[in-house]
Amino acid sequence: MLTDEQFLRYQRQVALPEITEAGQQRLFQSHVLIIGCGGLGSAAALYLAAAGVGRLVLVDDDHVDQSNLQRQVAYRDYDIGTNKVCAISRQLSQLNPEVSLRSIAKRMDESQLSLEVMLADVVLDCSDNIATRQVVNRVCYTQRTPLISASAIGWQGQFSVFDYQQDKSCYRCLYPFDELNSDHSCVNSGVIGPVVGTLGNYQALAAIQKLSLGQFLFETSEIHLFDGKSMQWQRLAIPQDEECAICGDKIKEANYD
Repeated sequence: MLTDEQFLRYQRQVALPEITEAGQQRLFQSHVLIIGCGGLGSAAALYLAAAGVGRLVLVDDDHVDQSNLQRQVAYRDYDIGTNKVCAISRQLSQLNPEVSLRSIAKRMDESQLSLEVMLADVVLDCSDNIATRQVVNRVCYTQRTPLISASAIGWQGQFSVFDYQQDKSCYRCLYPFDELNSDHSCVNSGVIGPVVGTLGNYQALAAIQKLSLGQFLFETSEIHLFDGKSMQWQRLAIPQDEECAICGDKIKEANYD
């Protein structure tokens, strides 16, 4: 049962027939790992905290820089120089004091990442480099933990969800490499703030679906491509790569031998 205060806070959400009080209770009991607290992570974290997700674990080793403020809307001018996970935790606790917050202000090794993923109900990959994304994907696949991934650059954004409790393909099927040309970064190419926010909000929306309803209401293992100039979305299936180093059938067959 929700308390009177909780009902007032979440009544617009609870009023949805798909969610009701039961779904809100599931949100209270859920545990989300957010890797990266930049533009994607800060947008997603704000909405997840507002929705009443019970536990958020925030991971980032970076500090707030003046150039971040154009798109990383959880931060304020007085946060410049502060570790991002400390600054965003302060904002989230003011937004919703009921949410349990834990900050990890460093890059985790794979052993610690595996433990954090094992504890989480869903993982949001909001990192800004493909090497991290590949490690997160590998650990989520091994742990069978749903992965909600997004990225943005320039006017473009992309979003993918892999429900590793049932999906055959993985993030590495989409990007079978560990490095990108250094020119493909926000520093060199720029980025429009609302594009980043749009993709971060998509991540939060997907997580709320899974946590409150027990399922995603859309097809997973697809890539959603957003063009901020035309305001158009494209959606493409991500087929399994039989030679994928993570989920490929040939890899699985070799493991059985």
